[in-house]
Amino acid sequence: MSTATDPTRRTGRPADPAAPVDRSRVDRLTWGLAIANLVAQIGIIVTGGAVRLTGSGLGCSQWPLCEPGSFTPVFHEATSIHPYIEFGNRTLTGVLSVVAVALLWAVYRREPTASRPASLRRLAWLPLAGIAVQAVIGGITVWYDLHPAIVGSHMLISLALVAVSTYLLVRLRSADGPAAAVTPSSWRPLPWVLTLAAAAVVILGTVVTGTGPHSGDEDEAFRYALDPLLVTRAHSASVWLFVAVIAAGAVLLVRQRDDAALAGARRAWWGLLAVTVVEALIGYTQYFNGLPEVLVGLHMLGAALVVVAVTFACSALYARREPAA
Repeated sequence: MSTATDPTRRTGRPADPAAPVDRSRVDRLTWGLAIANLVAQIGIIVTGGAVRLTGSGLGCSQWPLCEPGSFTPVFHEATSIHPYIEFGNRTLTGVLSVVAVALLWAVYRREPTASRPASLRRLAWLPLAGIAVQAVIGGITVWYDLHPAIVGSHMLISLALVAVSTYLLVRLRSADGPAAAVTPSSWRPLPWVLTLAAAAVVILGTVVTGTGPHSGDEDEAFRYALDPLLVTRAHSASVWLFVAVIAAGAVLLVRQRDDAALAGARRAWWGLLAVTVVEALIGYTQYFNGLPEVLVGLHMLGAALVVVAVTFACSALYARREPAA
């Protein structure tokens, strides 16, 4: 066996099945595009939040045009900043589309043989497909004057795309063999329980937003006919349940045997707990201070980072090895 394929001969110590595969296996361009895709997916959540928090949700009155007869905002005497904020968010969607297309091309380019998993190529299609779906939903939100259910679904799909983009990074760092659990078989439900708890948190979070003051437009303030305090308490309870699941998983990992595969999982779960605690602190702070726009925007960014951490935590419970020759 050559030193190019034998990590033991390269490093002088046994290979760590949980450690990333030698970066020489990952094309630099593909890796850079995958990171750019994830950053852009998170960035569009932040800019979308800026659209809502500045009341610019209907800054462009039409879709796909911004104004009647014009793709871009038209400057006139009554022009405000809102059309430019909304159009800026639409422009970022175009940038994200270019990155997604380039990433798809790069993934196919680094997978030239049938021996490489087709699942990775299929995974690379999802960001591009999701962007197309989001563009349509974005138009529907304008047509229906920022209905909170449509706006909430827009956010949830963005978070799903963040999870997909994060998992694509995980797969690019991994070997090509099938995934094998690094924990006992009795732990198999753990990543599913964590995912369901995270889903409850973000779904209830969009409901809370749909009852709050930031509708996205001062004149079209459609809100859910729900008690804001009640839905906020439900969201808070889901966060505490989520934290309990994370803490339980982290404790179980600490109590297991000390090996390299589990070391990565421990780091991922403690990192998830830290991100979640920071996000919860931002959430409580914004609530007790009347939902200031800056804190709400940070909370949206935090939601995306929690999804990234959840994806890494779930993925860390599995390891992939090179397929047998």
